[in-house]
Amino acid sequence: MAIKSLLVLAILLSVLGVSVAHPKGLYLNFYKHRCPDAEAIVRRVTVQYVSHEPSLAAALLRMHFHDCFVRGCDGSILLKYPYNETERYAAPNLSVRGYEVVDAVKSALERKCPGVVSCADVLSLAARDSVIVINGPWWPVPLGRRDGRISRKSEVNLPSPLAGIAALKNKFFDKGLNTKDLVVLSGAHTIGISHCSVIHQGIYNFTGKGDSDSSLNPRYARALKKRCNPADNRTIVMDPRSVKKFDSHYFNMVAQRKGLFKSDRTLLDDPETKSYIYTQVATAGSSFNKDFGHSMVKLGFVGILTGNKGEIRKRCAFVN
Repeated sequence: MAIKSLLVLAILLSVLGVSVAHPKGLYLNFYKHRCPDAEAIVRRVTVQYVSHEPSLAAALLRMHFHDCFVRGCDGSILLKYPYNETERYAAPNLSVRGYEVVDAVKSALERKCPGVVSCADVLSLAARDSVIVINGPWWPVPLGRRDGRISRKSEVNLPSPLAGIAALKNKFFDKGLNTKDLVVLSGAHTIGISHCSVIHQGIYNFTGKGDSDSSLNPRYARALKKRCNPADNRTIVMDPRSVKKFDSHYFNMVAQRKGLFKSDRTLLDDPETKSYIYTQVATAGSSFNKDFGHSMVKLGFVGILTGNKGEIRKRCAFVN
């Protein structure tokens, strides 16, 4: 059903002749003449992978976010060389998954339209299409990004899962995103998967006295301790009820002080983010899908390369 909805929307845009330009040079129909099947190819390959392994939706969405927050949405997270020196080898990115999906999509595109579609656009589209597979929202993805040639592990400075609200807002402001974007994009944690090591301090030794973070629901803290013993680094889902389905239930978890990360729970410390959370809880997420799509479009404009900047990589893991 989700894929049918995507096709209906794509056809509607085509029929209406929609050509949404952005001041930075991105267009919805950017590949219309040089690779008219580009989006269909990305969709087909992405659906094949995510249908078989739904957790890849969260992985691809996370990869896109991590890419855009370092040097902009230029596909720099995909680069492998120089070995152990690029973004993908930074500590926060060591658990990033989904590279095989991007590589498979790119290979299919190169067979059809060699040297035309950028890896940055592939990642932007795959993130969107993967969310649709698990019943998430559709959003327009203006295209025309070019691939960066630089990727440095030392430049990776992502919003931390241990950060407070002030630090998170500053990170988002630095990228041209606002407080609403922060709380809306945090909603992607509804399909998130993390590791016990990330929450050990919060549940076992928050102040150095063997205690849990006071912002954490005590019953939830006890449940997390049963799942994650001090030596564990197993995976743990962020929203057990909807890990395989994109919905607004994450906000219910946060409202009950059951956000897995400090960065989730601190959203209750700001009037604007707190208000948004309680509104989504009260209305069963009535505006979340629309809001999420809007914020994802904004995210996709961060630090892009267009025109003659960058390149169109032949292989996403290597510069030409």
